[in-house]
Amino acid sequence: MKITICSKTLSFLFILFLTAFFSTPISEACHAIDKAALLDFKHKITSDPSNLLKSWTSTSNCCTTWEGVACDSSGRVVNVSRPGLIAGDDFITDTSMSGTLSPSLGNVSFLRFLELSNLKELMGPLPPELGKLSHLTHLFLDANKLNGSIPTTFRHLVRLQKLYLDSNYLSGVLPSTVIETLTSLSELGLSGNQFSGSVPSSIGKLVLLTKLDVHGNRISGSIPPGIGKLKSLKYLDLSENGITGSLPSSLGGLSELVLLYLNHNQITGSIPSSISGLSSLQFCRLSENGITGGLPASIGKLSKIQRLILENNKLTGKLPTTIGHLTSLTDIFFSNNYFSGKIPSSIGNIQNLQTLDLSKNLLSGEIPRQIANLRQLQALDLSFNPLELESIPTWFAKMNLFKLMLAKTGIAGELPSWLASSPIGVLDLSSNALTGKLPHWIGNMTNLSFLNLSNNGLHSAVPVEFKNLSLLTDLDLHSNNFTGHLKTILTKSVQFALGRFNSIDLSSNMFMGPIDQNIGEKPSTASIQSLILSHNPLGGSIPKSLGKLRELEVVELVGNGLSGTIPVELSDAKKLQTIKLSQNKLSGGIPYKVLNLDELQQFNVSQNQLSGRIPPHKAQFPPSAFMDNPGLCGAPLPPCKHS
Repeated sequence: MKITICSKTLSFLFILFLTAFFSTPISEACHAIDKAALLDFKHKITSDPSNLLKSWTSTSNCCTTWEGVACDSSGRVVNVSRPGLIAGDDFITDTSMSGTLSPSLGNVSFLRFLELSNLKELMGPLPPELGKLSHLTHLFLDANKLNGSIPTTFRHLVRLQKLYLDSNYLSGVLPSTVIETLTSLSELGLSGNQFSGSVPSSIGKLVLLTKLDVHGNRISGSIPPGIGKLKSLKYLDLSENGITGSLPSSLGGLSELVLLYLNHNQITGSIPSSISGLSSLQFCRLSENGITGGLPASIGKLSKIQRLILENNKLTGKLPTTIGHLTSLTDIFFSNNYFSGKIPSSIGNIQNLQTLDLSKNLLSGEIPRQIANLRQLQALDLSFNPLELESIPTWFAKMNLFKLMLAKTGIAGELPSWLASSPIGVLDLSSNALTGKLPHWIGNMTNLSFLNLSNNGLHSAVPVEFKNLSLLTDLDLHSNNFTGHLKTILTKSVQFALGRFNSIDLSSNMFMGPIDQNIGEKPSTASIQSLILSHNPLGGSIPKSLGKLRELEVVELVGNGLSGTIPVELSDAKKLQTIKLSQNKLSGGIPYKVLNLDELQQFNVSQNQLSGRIPPHKAQFPPSAFMDNPGLCGAPLPPCKHS
């Protein structure tokens, strides 16, 4: 969207400059037909809070005094520009305008530039009369609430160079009879609508097209092979649709293409070897599809590629060694495929690489030491590969990583001490075979914001030095053998708003309680969204202060040996979506306000000692959510017996 605004602003300023510089002084008043048409447009506007049209009056000259209007030397209106978002060197004006597009705009017959984008509340259909504007070169109606289909009369706009209808409620198919006649188009933006049908095969006739953006619609069918005829195309975004079929080999003919986004579709088949023809490509995103086959060795010819995103497909085979030729690459995202074999050592040649994500594949063998040569590498994710590492290679200490993810890679033994002096801020070593204590030097890892050591064999208490992790926001230690009190974790220091917990999962350990009654008043928990402490022998009662956690969405206290009542104060945490309190010794009734929280989706208090009538509630909860409380009755359990 930013690119669109900038290019349109430049186009507008350039046209105004040409009009002012080359035109002779305007001596005549603007043409009566143009004036009447624009006044009718104003009449159809029901709200203009920023007075964008205030200067448009019947008693003034629209060529000289109307803001946003420019004329040629004969007094014919050629430019109308009243966008809702205007960016200057040191200001941004953002406003709206309500109403509909007047069909009379079609009478401004010499109009070349029409800019009515970002007005937000402009509604109704596109008037077919706009098709009469045979001189129109730029039409910007994006970021409004226009509906209906593209009128077939738009086929007459043969001089149109830029057409932006993004972010509206337009629907229907992309009319082939219109598309094939707009042969002067250089930019076409139709994203964020409800267009259906397929991309017309006639798109191949728009040989001047440099930008085609149809993302975020309901487009189906396959990509037409004719798209390969668009030799000037630099920007192609067909993402977030329902496109099927395979990638046409003709795509390789787009030698000027800089950006290719086809993600979030249903594309199948393999990546054609002709992809090597995309010699200008810098950004490629084919993720979230069903693409199969191997990564062709010809990928190594994309010498300018910077971001290569292929995650969430069904790609197989070995990673080609030619990937090491892509020295401009900054980001590799290949997660969640079926790549196998060893990681090629040639990856160590990609000196600009900042992110390497090969997680959730079938990669095996040693991690190549050449990765240590990647001085720019900040994020390395090899999680969920059968690497059978046994230990983290010691040469990892040479890297300057911020993010290290090695979940379920076969690591065993104790945490390596070199982590103490590393700059790592995100560390995931979950689902491995780590043993021993959480070392005291963990307190030296002061950059940590995310720590996941869950599903290992770590034991003993969390060391007091843990309090030094003042930036830590997400902590997951579930399914270990940790002991001791929660206090060390919950009283950690914070840096102003930084370092407040977003999530804590300490479930399935041996932490002792009780839970601090002031947990809802601690600086570290002030912004917490998820608190999971299930299956620890905590004892005690549910703190009333949990209700003070205004951002809390999930609280799980299952099997904690809790007694006492469910505090009604819990209902003060208005964002709660999940409350799980089963397998405890809770007594008393269920508070009406808690069971009727507006956002509540999951609720379970089974296997307690609760009694009384289940309060009437709006959300649907199964009987199992209340089972094994001998004193509970009422829907969805059997009705209460009248005494």
